[in-house]
Amino acid sequence: MARPHQDDRSLDDTLINSMQPREDYYDQEAARSSPYGHILSVDEKRKLWIQNATVNMMFIGSWFFFAILLSMYNKWMFSDSHFNFPYPLFVTSLHMVVQFLLAGLVLNIWPHKFKPERYPTMEEYGKKAFPTGATTSLDIGFSNLSLKTVTLSFYTMVKSSSLIFVLLFAFLFHLERFSWRLVGVIMLICSGVLLMVATETHFVLGGFILVISASALGGLRWALTQTLFQSKKMGFSNPASTIFLLSPVMAVTLIILSFFVESWSSLFGSEFFSSGLTRTIQTILLLLAPGVLAFCMVLSEFYIIQRAGMVPMSIAGIAKEVATISISAWFFGDELTPLNITGVAITICGICLFTYHKYLKSIQSTVPLDGHGNPILSEEEAALHSGADFVELDETSRLASQSRDDLQIHQIDQSRSQMLFSAEDEEEEERERHPGLSQGFR
Repeated sequence: MARPHQDDRSLDDTLINSMQPREDYYDQEAARSSPYGHILSVDEKRKLWIQNATVNMMFIGSWFFFAILLSMYNKWMFSDSHFNFPYPLFVTSLHMVVQFLLAGLVLNIWPHKFKPERYPTMEEYGKKAFPTGATTSLDIGFSNLSLKTVTLSFYTMVKSSSLIFVLLFAFLFHLERFSWRLVGVIMLICSGVLLMVATETHFVLGGFILVISASALGGLRWALTQTLFQSKKMGFSNPASTIFLLSPVMAVTLIILSFFVESWSSLFGSEFFSSGLTRTIQTILLLLAPGVLAFCMVLSEFYIIQRAGMVPMSIAGIAKEVATISISAWFFGDELTPLNITGVAITICGICLFTYHKYLKSIQSTVPLDGHGNPILSEEEAALHSGADFVELDETSRLASQSRDDLQIHQIDQSRSQMLFSAEDEEEEERERHPGLSQGFR
């Protein structure tokens, strides 16, 4: 009689468990450097880059949309010819409260997607969250205060230096690998921005100090934020939970700044709050409602930083300024000098060169890539550079697992065929040795 064979499921399990990847299929150096992925082929890298560039552009478009709406609101809210509410720090602090409430709502509605497994301890919160929230608030506060003493053109010219600070802190925090090509591209973009907004303007030392301080704090702020997203086991695993954890610090810091800089006695004694219940309720709603726009804008910002990093995020901000100036010139008839037009052209060229730099960095990489097409570090390197946890993979893991699955299926089919032919050969030999049993095999 023929011997019974194993069922297909146990056969597959046995083959998969005993199977080792072929040395000619996976790169051994990649396997040693990272347990999370393998060296992708050029086609896989190009596919991964295009997919992530498309998703990143969607988030950048979302950020543009909400940022423009919020800018229009701020212009209406603080303009002398419109609502004329002269307390920007107080308004921004209220927006932080709204962001905290909306982030908490998101965590409770979709806990499986956004709620972290655990929250940071008080010590971890003080070391990670507090510096990030405080620098963000000081950046916003100094920027708003400077606009009381300098013109918008002067502010934009000085604020363009934030790209230099962003790059500096990215190198210091090991969030970007040093590259002279990247330094050259950033300098080109900065020079384009200076020409783009160049006008004859009056220099104010106090305003300059405030703007340059805000630029430095902005670079530090984005570096700390990107580092937070690598601390997944501390609760900063996604933008919603990060906003929930950071907004209290930002709100308290801005409230303290507002209390000392903006006169609260005149604020609550003004016509906005002392002209009856109806006017007070109207003022409160007008102050709180744009917090929804701020929440959506910051959510988009954090997704861009989490997916692409702080330097692309900052350059996306420059692209927004270019789009705003170009649309204003076309739609509102704002005059641009030949020098301004040259600056716009140089800035656009710089942004295109940066995009090409990121593309080459992804395609030419000889180390395992993360889910967004960037080279990843080993756990030891990541701990040494940022003290953060290893970043999880998504698309790269999917591509790698697909390749492993295809390899396993191919090897299973080969093994099945070998076992089938082996069983047939054994039966043939058995029939030759025992001719009387041949009927049993039929």
